[in-house]
Amino acid sequence: MLPHRVAVLARPGVLPMELSLVHEIFRTADGRYEVITCAPEPGAVRVSADFSLLVSHGLGALATADTVIIPAAHDPDDAALTAPLTGPLAAALAAVRPGTRIASICTGSFVLAAAGLLDGRPATTHWKNADAFRRAFPRVRLDPGVLYTDDGDLLTSAGGAAGIDLCLHMIRRDHGTDVAAEVARRNVVPPHRDGGQAQFIRQPVPPGGEASTATVRAWMLDRLGQPADLGCLARKASMSKRTFTRRFREETGVSPIQWLNQQRLDRARQLLETTSLPVDLVAKRSGFGTAGSLRLHLQETLGVSPTAYRATFRGRQ
Repeated sequence: MLPHRVAVLARPGVLPMELSLVHEIFRTADGRYEVITCAPEPGAVRVSADFSLLVSHGLGALATADTVIIPAAHDPDDAALTAPLTGPLAAALAAVRPGTRIASICTGSFVLAAAGLLDGRPATTHWKNADAFRRAFPRVRLDPGVLYTDDGDLLTSAGGAAGIDLCLHMIRRDHGTDVAAEVARRNVVPPHRDGGQAQFIRQPVPPGGEASTATVRAWMLDRLGQPADLGCLARKASMSKRTFTRRFREETGVSPIQWLNQQRLDRARQLLETTSLPVDLVAKRSGFGTAGSLRLHLQETLGVSPTAYRATFRGRQ
């Protein structure tokens, strides 16, 4: 089977970090992806730093891609794109094959919106650019608070490191949690931050002398199959429920129960992908208790049943 081709667009002023993270994340997926860089015109492309890239491929590469990714670029036109996209880039995006997955990182979403691709669709962008985006593209269903959005063939992410989360999410969607987790390990990044997690966590590190919830999170991960309510978790942290919930949200961007349910869902997906355990036993080991509860969570999150999810990923082995 040919590798999945990812074309990443290097526009003038492209952010080197966002361009290179696409290459690094997909490159470490053991040959499952081929990543190529293209530019509006082949040749030297200046970046946002004090150097240039030599790019071999032009916009025609977009028509050969299975996934197209548009990172941010520091260009005077990018932060205030208010008119429909025209010219060669608009034509190249229009020539992308039906069914091709198109994604953006940070303000790359401005390009997708200017091309009309995001009208009526959910999207996000860097929180600092959210107001400008909303004024320019009122028909887009912007959610400026999340790390990334996934609307099937169109995905967007917030700035910087959220592009890593988005790429891992696409690998997880293509090949399952085990492959995505291995790629994350190789790149020394968290294996999963949910797309709905807050973009801007004001206090990721506790102030001096203030307790962290990290120890309790590790304790929860070791006991996903066991019951755990908010009172139990707060007592483990030696905090009141109110203080524990506040600290937890400040450190992770989500509530303790939301975080716990996401970890349980990840565990259930891993078991469905890699074992032949009955669904009711998967539900018990992952902490959902019953097959019905697991089925409800999978349906709400991924739109599939446990049996259908297992068939999808077991069939790819």
